[in-house]
Amino acid sequence: MSGGNKPVRVLYSFPHKLGAGRICYTAWQQVAGLAAAGANLLVFPGVLHRPLPGNVVVQPTLARGRWRIPYKLVGTMRACALHDWVVARRLERMASQIDVVHTWPLGALHTLRTAARLGIPAVLERPNAHTRFAYQVVQEECARLGVRLPPDHEHAWKPAVLSREEEEYRQAQRLLCPSDFVMQTFLRQGFPREHLLHHEYGFDETTFYPPAVPRAMDRGLTVLFAGVCAVRKGLHYALEAWLRSPAHREGAFLIAGEFLPAYARKLAYQLSDRSVRVLGDRNDLPELMRQSDVLVLPSIEEGFGLVCAEAMGCGCVPLVSDACTEICIHMRNALVHNVGDVETLSRQLTMLHEDRELLQRLREGCLRAAPQHTWTAAGRKLLQTYEQAIEEKTNENADFQALQMCA
Repeated sequence: MSGGNKPVRVLYSFPHKLGAGRICYTAWQQVAGLAAAGANLLVFPGVLHRPLPGNVVVQPTLARGRWRIPYKLVGTMRACALHDWVVARRLERMASQIDVVHTWPLGALHTLRTAARLGIPAVLERPNAHTRFAYQVVQEECARLGVRLPPDHEHAWKPAVLSREEEEYRQAQRLLCPSDFVMQTFLRQGFPREHLLHHEYGFDETTFYPPAVPRAMDRGLTVLFAGVCAVRKGLHYALEAWLRSPAHREGAFLIAGEFLPAYARKLAYQLSDRSVRVLGDRNDLPELMRQSDVLVLPSIEEGFGLVCAEAMGCGCVPLVSDACTEICIHMRNALVHNVGDVETLSRQLTMLHEDRELLQRLREGCLRAAPQHTWTAAGRKLLQTYEQAIEEKTNENADFQALQMCA
């Protein structure tokens, strides 16, 4: 709540198809969580793909009725730039009605500059690590594996994208980081800690919930990998660790996600093992999690591993790298390994295979922690970061006015 206990008035700018897949899903859930937390929301998406709660005002920038500007035809960069220009113009006309502006990458530059000129606090979402860091570590890992990314892949090096995003970093009053890992990548690039605000993503507890009857403990371990099967997610580390562990002799390793073709060819030998089942892209992820003992996610870089929170909600124990999210606490509700540490990951798989009491304790830890990490809880935390940004901007404006009076 803002001054006088009035709801915080948020201009939420998202340049893509709000409510579609991946970050579009994340942003939609974020808006719904903010609405549940009591924010007064004016949302400017490029396109609204999925309806929002009735108390959210939505005004798309790249669509009117059935008419839409086609992203593929125009190009994502141009579409995002157009969205940014439209939002900046709208902000000019309604400055007195906005307490804070929330922007997303590639569609934020003019909006952030306009907000700064008008004295309105403005934050930039960072759904992933610093882009320069992400490009570098993925490029290095691809070179090590001998996998070439297609030019249009999201982690292929794109100088224009990097330049735009780094300028947005500089223009934002604060960067919203959903994990400590993301914060560390910005700190290593020289950003001061006070420029970074920590918030969190979450999971939908109406979809991701535990099974009515827990899985039997007298069967082989079922391990699930869920997500895009790309180098950055570290599936190659998971498969190597699995095949080193005796768990693979009795258990099953399920892979739910779409493969980068070159990556699938590189992993062909491991994928052919009889314990490994490639399921392809699936729309029944919650049920797969309820049927699995363990979610494995050995990412080399992440923003916030949504599947970690979703797995916890289902009572599926995360085995994750330390790049994923700090909501996974080692030996409390998860097992955590350092990025690339196959030996430790294999040992952890073996430990859960052999010690089902430990598996059960970790499962119970997941279910205890899960209510703290829903999208509704994330909305409340984000609202608190808005209030912090508003307070800091208010103090900054007051200091500036005082200096002018002294001059």
